[in-house]
Amino acid sequence: MPASVVQAFTPTGALRASINLGNPILANKDAATGEPVGVSVDLARQFAQRLGVPLELVVFEKAAASVDAVRNDKADIGFFAIDPARSEGLGFTAPYVLIEGAYLVPAGAGLQRNEDVDREGIRIAVGTGSAYDLFLTREIQKARLVRVQGAQGVFDSLHAGEVEVAAGIRQVLEAEAARSPGLRLLPGRFMVIQQAMGTPASRGAEAAAALSAFVEEMKANGFVAEALARHRIQGASVAPAGAQA
Repeated sequence: MPASVVQAFTPTGALRASINLGNPILANKDAATGEPVGVSVDLARQFAQRLGVPLELVVFEKAAASVDAVRNDKADIGFFAIDPARSEGLGFTAPYVLIEGAYLVPAGAGLQRNEDVDREGIRIAVGTGSAYDLFLTREIQKARLVRVQGAQGVFDSLHAGEVEVAAGIRQVLEAEAARSPGLRLLPGRFMVIQQAMGTPASRGAEAAAALSAFVEEMKANGFVAEALARHRIQGASVAPAGAQA
């Protein structure tokens, strides 16, 4: 990496990577050590090695806080779903992983298709600031969004009857449905969540190009696919080369 790129990414001398534990497809805590592990952590380590600098993980429990850390220069890179509402102050690469957004409903609900959800009287629980919150805020016309804190808040709202629908990452909803026989997923998906790497826009075009090139290489050489397999992630897929929202 050119010295100018290294300097752009490491104003503190280390690469500070913002890690969102709210998306278990990308990061979790190791059960034995409590340390963050996952695809995003692996990519952060690999990029720090490319820069030849130490890595510092800045860990958050939800996406909005993780995004804000990068936007406010509290971190140098992050791992986010691409969304127009997050574009201010951030530069995104093309996505490296694609994840489906789905709906979870009570087994006895009359809702059968994703298209049935957007109607009067339907309340949809979403995690505040999540990719599906941002997407549904633009798309939903008749139903009402109920914003709560994190996936557990979404599930609690559904179990308590405070909403008719829970929106989220398909794999997370599938796990909840497996734990709760009274719930079922609607078939298909209502969106594709495009997970990308991001950096503050203030770091400049050269840094943005270097990060984009890194992501393309990690997709092409099998690193992302191997990381998904190593962490036993089901349902997520490697984004096509150069794919961009």
